[in-house]
Amino acid sequence: MANVLRQHAEIQFREEIEALEKLDKKEKRAKPPMWQLSPQSAATYLLGGKLANGFTVTPKYYGDRRVIEIAVATLATDRALLLIGVPGTAKTWVSEHLAAAVSGDSTLLIQGTAGTSEEAIRYGWNYARLLAEGPSMDALVPSPMMHAMQDGKIARLEELTRIPSDVQDTLITILSEKILPIPEISSEVQAEKGFNVIATANDRDRGVNELSSALKRRFNTVTLPLPKTLDDEVEIVQNRVNSLGKALELPSEPPALAEIRRVVTIFRELRDGKTLDGQTKVKSPTGTLSTAEAISVLNNGMSLAAYFGSGSLHPTDVAAGIVGAIIKDPVQDRTVWLEYLETVVKERDGWKDLYRACREVTG
Repeated sequence: MANVLRQHAEIQFREEIEALEKLDKKEKRAKPPMWQLSPQSAATYLLGGKLANGFTVTPKYYGDRRVIEIAVATLATDRALLLIGVPGTAKTWVSEHLAAAVSGDSTLLIQGTAGTSEEAIRYGWNYARLLAEGPSMDALVPSPMMHAMQDGKIARLEELTRIPSDVQDTLITILSEKILPIPEISSEVQAEKGFNVIATANDRDRGVNELSSALKRRFNTVTLPLPKTLDDEVEIVQNRVNSLGKALELPSEPPALAEIRRVVTIFRELRDGKTLDGQTKVKSPTGTLSTAEAISVLNNGMSLAAYFGSGSLHPTDVAAGIVGAIIKDPVQDRTVWLEYLETVVKERDGWKDLYRACREVTG
């Protein structure tokens, strides 16, 4: 497993999960059926903290504690959890770590796309066996959802609103009756205790399919907001960039805090339509300019610095990433970016090097 590019959460943070399991036993905390950690420990795993024995649990989510508490509490009921928010608000990240904390298994994943079919959610067939033997349980190919129901675990469904509406409604029977009918063999799969679903969705992307009222009623919805302050967002970006740099073994120094702050500042100001001091209004581009995109820009910059630069992150290493993240529409976004570059970046003390680098890339 040492050469795996990205380990599953339950493997990467196994030591932390085991420490929290020991704490649960020591304090005799109540756990819902089939849960690996108590709800209190699951929240600590997500939010981080120092245990009584001095062991430190690293934070996986930076934000309002109550948001995570509501999400964990929802999973202890018979209601499914829907994490919603604009792209880049850590919905997938939170989903993965919740599943790891609750079930010890974050791999039961269905990725929603415009091409996701009912079979991806329910089950498929081994057609060789189906033709040779006819419909049977042996010829059936279980979906991650079916595995989660049979094993009493958490199933993850990413980008629910990208799935066609008629396919989304496949979930209604699963979520309300906790059964998965198999009419071909007059049978069904009943969910074991511990089963639940975490879905993620956003309403800012193209190709969004609205959820039916019947399906919405079967979810508790938790909104994951963008970071409240510049300092919060800088801390998130710094931690993730440093973590990714280590995982990818990039031979470059971690980016300076000042460079991270400049990238995050640009994204926040364009996202909010005004400068941080509120003195200047700016136009917003068509993209979301999320925290995740800021992380990507800096991570790409570290790679450029490592292999084609001095090993230390400079404005020339991040300029192309910034411009690429902002200019999605070659006409409208370019105009917005050039106006911001000339009226804000150029006039800011200590930003001349970043202005020149971005101006050179923009053309």
